[in-house]
Amino acid sequence: MKAARLLLVILMMAAVSCRGSSSEIRVSAAASLTDAFTEIAAAFEAENPGTDVVLNFGGSSALREQILEGAPVDVFASANMSTMDSVVAEGAASGVPQTFARNRLEIAVPPGNPGNVTGLTDFSHPDLLIGLCAEGVPCGDFARQALDDADVVPSIDSNEPDVRSLLTKIELGELDAGIVYATDVASSDGGVEGIEIPEAVNVTATYPIAVLADAPNPEGAQAFVDFVLSDGRTVLSRYGFETP
Repeated sequence: MKAARLLLVILMMAAVSCRGSSSEIRVSAAASLTDAFTEIAAAFEAENPGTDVVLNFGGSSALREQILEGAPVDVFASANMSTMDSVVAEGAASGVPQTFARNRLEIAVPPGNPGNVTGLTDFSHPDLLIGLCAEGVPCGDFARQALDDADVVPSIDSNEPDVRSLLTKIELGELDAGIVYATDVASSDGGVEGIEIPEAVNVTATYPIAVLADAPNPEGAQAFVDFVLSDGRTVLSRYGFETP
């Protein structure tokens, strides 16, 4: 009986050890990275059996607040430098954040462009349903900067929490136009049509990534960041991001 109990204990310890070998990496990333980071995470997991990358997408500012409030996050990838800078200023980042991608703005309209939108000047027309990301969200701040540079006062009907929420409303025809990232137009696969914003008033979004100071899995976090900065660049380029 003693031998049987000893064998049972050994088997239980082995099962626990096996379950514990799985390494979880929690990544909070800007919503505009949804498609690219989903593919990057899958590739990372394939190269690191037993690793589980848990992705949390949202507006960069909302993700920052989650981090500063103590959410268990290993890696943060922001759609702008200022949001990451505030994380660094609070001592919540480990080391120096690194730029891994850049993006540009583009006007998105529903298929067929029912509002006959031709450019930023149309964003001032009160008869059109216009959407932007909310203020404080990178895509919202960048859009307002572009509109201000173009001397356009927008007539805004909807302020969305992140760029994917805005893109979805445009795809559904609930809005006549919005300003998203060029990569979002490309990823919609025909769900929206894109209208280029002139270079003189367009804005470049710079994406930094960092391991967090209180990362539950700092080694795994650093491995994921290193992967994004190496093999991940090929994936990012394929989704339309510019890579350093």
